[in-house]
Amino acid sequence: MAKKSKRYQEVASKIDRQKQYSVEEAVELAKETSIANFDASVEVAFRLGIDTRKNDQQIRGAVVLPNGTGKSQSVLVFAKGDKASEAEAAGADFVGEGEYVEKIQQGWFDFDVVVATPDMMGEVGKLGRVLGPKGLMPNPKTGTVTMDVKKAVEEIKAGKVEYRAEKSGIVHASIGKTSFDTDKLVENLKTLQDVLAKAKPSSAKGTYFKSITVTTTMGPGVKVDASTF
Repeated sequence: MAKKSKRYQEVASKIDRQKQYSVEEAVELAKETSIANFDASVEVAFRLGIDTRKNDQQIRGAVVLPNGTGKSQSVLVFAKGDKASEAEAAGADFVGEGEYVEKIQQGWFDFDVVVATPDMMGEVGKLGRVLGPKGLMPNPKTGTVTMDVKKAVEEIKAGKVEYRAEKSGIVHASIGKTSFDTDKLVENLKTLQDVLAKAKPSSAKGTYFKSITVTTTMGPGVKVDASTF
């Protein structure tokens, strides 16, 4: 295990490892113990009581955070005709058809999110082996395969984040930056928690929110008491 810096150990000592903090306290502590010399991201990890080996317990989706993420996302849209024009008007950074398939196959990845109209998925499907492992493949569950490209682009630019449970049942997501006011970060976190609560599979038994941890880029984690939501 890599040795923690003196600065990390100093700020980590402010956190009681045996304690679960209220949402507000946890976010405030995470901000206070950030050791990055830049505007670090604030992230949350939900460990859910689900078995992702079962099809009905695989959780995936997207949510627009009320206060955004503090990060500007570059959007590539695969569309043609009027839909291409709509995407451009909505603020998409790149809009096109086959030419972008070729660029990506040649190693171009100057984008964060990919949106496609259903009629373009035949072309986009050629990129499955490239985009899939990077988590960039458009998917109807996250609203990135749609005819309403205007709405899709606007939501992404407004702070839409995708979430997906890993094999271990953990969902990671960014909820903003350390420069955000605490109440804005708390509102973002509660919005995501509410969405995950509603997504609970009916077949999932026992405790659903097993643990919730808030952290910052390179900073220590702070445990959240789920009962404070």
